[in-house]
Amino acid sequence: MAGDMPTILLLIASNFFMTIAWYWHLKGGMARPLMTVILISWAIAFVEYCLAVPANRIGYAQGWSGGQLKIAQEVIALAVFGLFMVLVLKEPLGWRHAGAFACLIGAAAFMFAGK
Repeated sequence: MAGDMPTILLLIASNFFMTIAWYWHLKGGMARPLMTVILISWAIAFVEYCLAVPANRIGYAQGWSGGQLKIAQEVIALAVFGLFMVLVLKEPLGWRHAGAFACLIGAAAFMFAGK
């Protein structure tokens, strides 16, 4: 598990940038022109790619399958988005969020069983 830490940390960092790139404009940026929002989001997403691509390469080189990388990314993405949703968008977490997260954790358990 310690050898997996660079992959996990890079995926967490990349998901912070991905979430910001996709959703930053929903809170206070809705009046900006769409093309401006797209260009700013592309700039932010560039950083996300600079973190996600090495995360996937490192994980794959360490023996993670493509499916394991994807399911790990989805679990991390949901956790990061949950924080963003509550802290930035000021939206409450509900039982459906917990259920969705539990389903992804179950999917991760299946993908990593026996690894």
